Amino acid sequence: MQRIYEVMFIVRPDMADEDLDKLVSNLETNATTAGAKVKNSERMGKRRLAYMVRNFNDGIYILMTLEADGPAIHEVERRLRVSEPVIKFITVRIDEIQKRAEKIQKLRASKVKRSAIPTPAPEAPAPLPVEAATPTIDAAPEASA
Repeated sequence: MQRIYEVMFIVRPDMADEDLDKLVSNLETNATTAGAKVKNSERMGKRRLAYMVRNFNDGIYILMTLEADGPAIHEVERRLRVSEPVIKFITVRIDEIQKRAEKIQKLRASKVKRSAIPTPAPEAPAPLPVEAATPTIDAAPEASA
C-alpha cells in the first residue's frame, strides 16, 4: 500500500552546494530504486538548531515528500542513518493528516455561516413612564436614642 511520507533531514552546515546537490540526488535515486516515488524535494536553507547536534549549532534543512510503502521508507532511513553528512532526520506519515484536513474543510464548507443569514433588527424597547423611570427613595425612620 502506497502512503505519503515527509522525510526531513539536516545536513552539516559546512557542506558545499555541489556536494549537497549530489547527496540529495543520490538519496532520491536510492528512494526510487527502493520503490518510492519522490513527489517533491525542497531545500529549506540553513537554520539554527534548537540544541547542539554532533558539535553543530546550525544545519541545512532538506524536506522530501515520498509516496512509498514500509520497506522503501526503511531503506531510505537506513541510507540517511549511514550517510555521514546527515546529522539528524525524521520521517512522518502525512496521508492520514491530509485526509483529516480535507474532511474538516468539507464540513466547514457545508455549514452555513451565521453572518450570511440575515437577522431581524432588534425592536426598540417601549419607553418607560416618567414615574417608573425615576426611582423613589423612602426615608428611613430616625431612631430615637
